[in-house]
Amino acid sequence: MIVPIWLTLLLGVLTAVGPVSTDMYLPAFPLIEADFGGGAGSAQITLAAWFIGLAVGQITHGSLSDRFGRRAPLLIGTTIYAGASLGCALAGGLWSFSFYRLLAAIGGSASMVVPRAVVRDLADGHEAARILSRLMLVMGVVPILAPAAGGAVLAFASWRLIFWIAAVYGGICTLLVWRFLPDTLAATRRIRLGPIGLLRRYAAIGREGRFVTNALCGGFAMAGLFAYLGGSPAAYIAEYHVSPTHYGMLFGINAAGFIFAAQVNARLLPRFGTDRVITTAVAAAALATMLLTLDAMTGWGRVPGLAVPLFTYLAALGFLMPTTTVGALSRHAAQAASASALMGTGQFLLGALFSTAVGLINDGTARPMAFLMLAGGLGALVTNQFRPRG
Repeated sequence: MIVPIWLTLLLGVLTAVGPVSTDMYLPAFPLIEADFGGGAGSAQITLAAWFIGLAVGQITHGSLSDRFGRRAPLLIGTTIYAGASLGCALAGGLWSFSFYRLLAAIGGSASMVVPRAVVRDLADGHEAARILSRLMLVMGVVPILAPAAGGAVLAFASWRLIFWIAAVYGGICTLLVWRFLPDTLAATRRIRLGPIGLLRRYAAIGREGRFVTNALCGGFAMAGLFAYLGGSPAAYIAEYHVSPTHYGMLFGINAAGFIFAAQVNARLLPRFGTDRVITTAVAAAALATMLLTLDAMTGWGRVPGLAVPLFTYLAALGFLMPTTTVGALSRHAAQAASASALMGTGQFLLGALFSTAVGLINDGTARPMAFLMLAGGLGALVTNQFRPRG
């Protein structure tokens, strides 16, 4: 089936809830720590809370989406996200702020699970990878704009305005779902299972080798991304005194590399096949993290020595993420949302682990970020060796 452009755009707007809430407030980490009286690295706690909420929320929304269709979980989730973002804007301390971040993630995770399931409802194989690549083009505009926008907000207002903006964005998403999103899961295809049945379904999905290896390959690579999200403010702003505005520009350049690679990926897949694309991208990501770690240990390249490997890593993810997602979901058409949720939960649990680790070992340099990104790159490289071909 040919998916209309307007539906791809709508799914992109919904999926962008994640980047809006993750990327826009990264330049505000030092201000949040100062405002709440936390020490260096304490802001990473709020990022870890966000990732934990995404992990919990995705597994929940996946089951709800397969049971009640695609629209209802999105309407409820985006409403919760908007309200919790408002709570973040009004929070009086680090722990209440972290709680609202957790709650916002649980609601916002519907916007990450359900669009992937909608794509799987409508397409498979290279066509699904092409749609996901286009989806990443739409959602990729937000990572380019969000950190720069966050830095611009900080130039004239408090960091709290960032979360007022997120709350408004959540409300707009709710209205768009209510007004325009069709339910792509017919009532006859909805699965009615109790808790035991759900556990058995997740266990069956988790035993399927193609799902596990593709999800882990993409998951380790994404964990490296989360280490970058949590550690790059310290690497750029604290160690090299890059301004929040310039940090946002560097962040946007990396996001542009991710977007461009995702679009090239859609053209390369029919010609070279998924196996060659994934293997090449994994090797590039691993090499980039090795160079990044060398720079972090020696300081030989300073800011350019960080920027070039980080750009390469993000570009490699543009090839990896849509392709491993299609590979993981390819044999689970009847339970696409559950498989998508299980994959997302595992990946974001890894992300929470990596982002928490960045905060715990934070020393005001690029080294914690580089070490953890190296672990993610090598993890993807090793996992790819066990991924079924063909």
